[in-house]
Amino acid sequence: MKNTLSAAALIAALTAAGPLAAQEGANGTSFVEEFDTLDKAIWYVSDGWNNGAHQNCTWSKDQVAVTGGKLELSFDAKKLGERDYACGEIQTRKRFGYGTYEVRMKAATGQGLNSAFFSYIGPADKKVHDEIDFEVLGKNTARVQLNQYVAGKGGNEKLVDVAGGADAGFNDYAFVWQKERLRYYVNGALVHEVTDPKALPNNAQKIFLSLWGTDTLSNWMGKFAFAGPTKLEVERLAFTAEGDACQFSDSVACLLN
Repeated sequence: MKNTLSAAALIAALTAAGPLAAQEGANGTSFVEEFDTLDKAIWYVSDGWNNGAHQNCTWSKDQVAVTGGKLELSFDAKKLGERDYACGEIQTRKRFGYGTYEVRMKAATGQGLNSAFFSYIGPADKKVHDEIDFEVLGKNTARVQLNQYVAGKGGNEKLVDVAGGADAGFNDYAFVWQKERLRYYVNGALVHEVTDPKALPNNAQKIFLSLWGTDTLSNWMGKFAFAGPTKLEVERLAFTAEGDACQFSDSVACLLN
């Protein structure tokens, strides 16, 4: 009996030293969101503020809608708070760790806009700034920008072509986050892999979808020029925890060993 207990204790110790221990606070489990509704118990809708001087719009719940099985985050000329424009964002209430993150979305059209699918944690949650990004920048929607932040340090940008244009139709974006590597996929194809430990986030993060604009970051996102209301559309978002079975037939998680 003593030997059995010792073995069990050893296994428990090894498990505690694994990936889950490196992601304290990860409380989200595998899910597939197809946006038939927007469950406020799962999703927090940003409303009534902006993220700083670089953002020319105010987050508004009125710019977030679910219709026809799609999430719509819109950008429009509406005086709200300190800004002349209103924009939409949602984020999960729970935090997620290692696994496969996937979205099927159609980016907004417009210079100076950013259509984003990303994971993030930061000072508001009493954590360092860790982040993993897919961002379609309005100045060139033929590409998507990949990036990650580790303890507030970025500089890991990579641009990847999106055949036909990210705002011309729906495309699939995914990243597979593991303790020792991070892989990015566009429409099921591996487009980038990161293995440098210094460039790998390790804190559990919330999942975000957002559409916002800028008057100041023109070199990055394009010179802002409002041409009318526009929107980011999302058909599906999914998270598959590391070790769980894939949840739908064309999931990147089905391709993994």
